[in-house]
Amino acid sequence: MTNPTLHTPRLLLRPWQSSDLEYFAKINTDPKVMEFYPHLLTREESDKLAEKFHNHFSIHGYGFWAVEIPNIAKFIGYIGLNYWNLDTKFAPCIDIGWRLAFNHWGFGFATEGAKAVLQFGFETMKIPEIVSISTFKNIRSQRVMQRLGMKHNPSENFEHPKLPSGHPLSLRVLYRLKRNEWNF
Repeated sequence: MTNPTLHTPRLLLRPWQSSDLEYFAKINTDPKVMEFYPHLLTREESDKLAEKFHNHFSIHGYGFWAVEIPNIAKFIGYIGLNYWNLDTKFAPCIDIGWRLAFNHWGFGFATEGAKAVLQFGFETMKIPEIVSISTFKNIRSQRVMQRLGMKHNPSENFEHPKLPSGHPLSLRVLYRLKRNEWNF
């Protein structure tokens, strides 16, 4: 299956290229970007993650797209969908997420790209519901989720099953959006 390309007014969401790996590794070592992740990634971990993203498309028909700003920046991060099947009440599910270089925060790129991804998920893939997950303290990501029309129910907050109970990043929030609630 060929990975689809998505276009927005300012962004191109496209398949990953080998030239993206160096820039992706830099993003994954930025403490500002990685503030709500357990640790910074080594180059090897970053490359393996990009390979995992690439393979996800082959398995599911969706995944995390590399994001570029045409004629301005060849790679600014990723936005996309992920099949999530960890030990939680709401899994399995399909999660939307993003990670952009810090110098591209605050311009609405996450929201713009995520809208295109939601449209692809709901219209092309016919996914009935898409969720988004963040740490309790990641207010910036939660604001993106809210701008996308996603809804949060505090009773669905949970501890990430791969982190020790009480870990500072363990408490997570869950936002949901059903296909019939999506405003195309």
